[in-house]
Amino acid sequence: MDKKLAKDRRKLLDDERGVIRKRRHANTTVALVYPNTYHVGMSNLGFQSVYHLLNSMDDIVCERSFLPEIRFKNANDIITIESGQPIRQFDMVAFSISFENDYPNILTILQRAGIPLKSKDRGNPHPLVAAGGVACFLNPEPIAPFIDCVFMGEAEAILPAFVERYHRKAGRGRQLKQLAQNVEGIYVPAFYESRYAADGCFQSMQPTSDVPPKIKRVYLRNLDTAATCSAILTPHTTFDRTYLMEVSRGCPHGCRFCAAGYIYRPPRFRSLSFLKAALETGEKRSNKIGLVGAAVSDLPGLNELCGHAAPGTTLSFSSLRAEALTSELISRMKESGVKTATIAPDAGSERLRRVINKGICETDILNAAEMLVANGVPNLKLYFMIGLPSETMADIDAIVLLCKKIKHRFLKTSRSRKRIGEITVSINSFVPKPHTPFQWAAMDEIHLLKEKIKRIKLGLKRVSNVQVHADIPKWAYIQGLLSRGDRRVAEILTRLNQNNGNWAKTLKASPINPDFYVVRQRSLDEIFPWDFIDHGIRKSFLKSEYQKALRGTPTASCNPTSCNICGVCHPPETPSSVERIYSMPDNKNT
Repeated sequence: MDKKLAKDRRKLLDDERGVIRKRRHANTTVALVYPNTYHVGMSNLGFQSVYHLLNSMDDIVCERSFLPEIRFKNANDIITIESGQPIRQFDMVAFSISFENDYPNILTILQRAGIPLKSKDRGNPHPLVAAGGVACFLNPEPIAPFIDCVFMGEAEAILPAFVERYHRKAGRGRQLKQLAQNVEGIYVPAFYESRYAADGCFQSMQPTSDVPPKIKRVYLRNLDTAATCSAILTPHTTFDRTYLMEVSRGCPHGCRFCAAGYIYRPPRFRSLSFLKAALETGEKRSNKIGLVGAAVSDLPGLNELCGHAAPGTTLSFSSLRAEALTSELISRMKESGVKTATIAPDAGSERLRRVINKGICETDILNAAEMLVANGVPNLKLYFMIGLPSETMADIDAIVLLCKKIKHRFLKTSRSRKRIGEITVSINSFVPKPHTPFQWAAMDEIHLLKEKIKRIKLGLKRVSNVQVHADIPKWAYIQGLLSRGDRRVAEILTRLNQNNGNWAKTLKASPINPDFYVVRQRSLDEIFPWDFIDHGIRKSFLKSEYQKALRGTPTASCNPTSCNICGVCHPPETPSSVERIYSMPDNKNT
């Protein structure tokens, strides 16, 4: 092992609290890999919860691994944090993938680990290569040739059944077929063939073996049957020893660009009693608690939960909607030392907010900004998207105008408090996502996104105390390619790996035109390469939502107790055996 890499591993271990150590003898060993650096991966609550879940099973020993930092680019192996063993020596290598832009890192990790890149080239004694995470059950096709099996759904609902069927000493082909046939939510790409029409459009996905023609996404119906909390606390993350606890999954508001609002349907909230117990567990490990969810401000009893926190505990929130801010919440933010609050108008104009079904108006946004400053939160961060369907330059100018109006409210209120805070405007390029109403939409070309960013920066250039930050359009373009690609995009990834990550060189020489996937408007009758994934949402519903968007017609928030318009909320099934209680992570560093 590289000495510097070994030293870095030991330093990370020394700074961790909650690491799990289990003996490897006679157990199935899993190398859980986040295809990005330690800092990024350990900031991901989903990755941490899978680590704890796997290690809660008697038959599994799970260790973590990451993409080495750039300073270790010449290290010739990929090892785990816990034992320092090469991941190729494990029975299974399981990738946890949250973002499509991490797809190229999967090939880098496999290559440096000495594992053949493509599934068809592996055999015994190579480890089984699996993948899960939100990127996978959006669209796994660009990485399908590299993965042996894909978990389509939430870990708590799928892993117990998978582990029950998995036999590490079984033959690879027989093993994969058994899993594909008997475990709901398991997708084995080798058993399916993609077909294309003469014009290059995707035509169909056909099973080549006796496996389900569609893969049903599985999910946990009752979140109270499983805690999703930080397993390991470390200073080397975005949250610096903050104990994260998930309060909800999914979002009821149905913003038409947001994948989480659709693929995590129905929206689910943990009960107040469960969360109070989780909060007490977290307070034993840290005085900093982070409440995580796509719709934290919609949690019933949120104020009561905050009031349950012990004196000296600081609370932070991953998401609060402008119209849901209350004086109680802002007071808690102030007590917790929060200096910057985030509001996401997403669009500058009322028209475009109706298009995306944002569900808030300008008055909500301005009142929220004023309330935050008046109650002692001095700085504000604003999130906007550019390139949204039907967007015009008038909508771009509306972003500038709205920011100026917010600054005016901000300034008026700040003067009375004798302190003027900062406003940070974050501009992000819209990327159409599978399984959303905007999956048919074209993405803006790079030059147009750059023009819009320049226009916003110029419009706010002379506004004091306002800073504008924007993403890089070329990376948004890459995300669009990987989000909406089919298996042919795997060839681009292979060439990229051969070109050491040089995207410009790869795309220039590629026989596949990336614009076909990124900037092409889809017809409403087009078949998508991700249509084989059954999220329970009717495609006709998504199509209707897209058409309503183009008319600027809003849709009411999702209410699982009283509607089944989208198709997800079927009559409740008998709870399955996978919905058993897992203990909250309260591991001691050993």
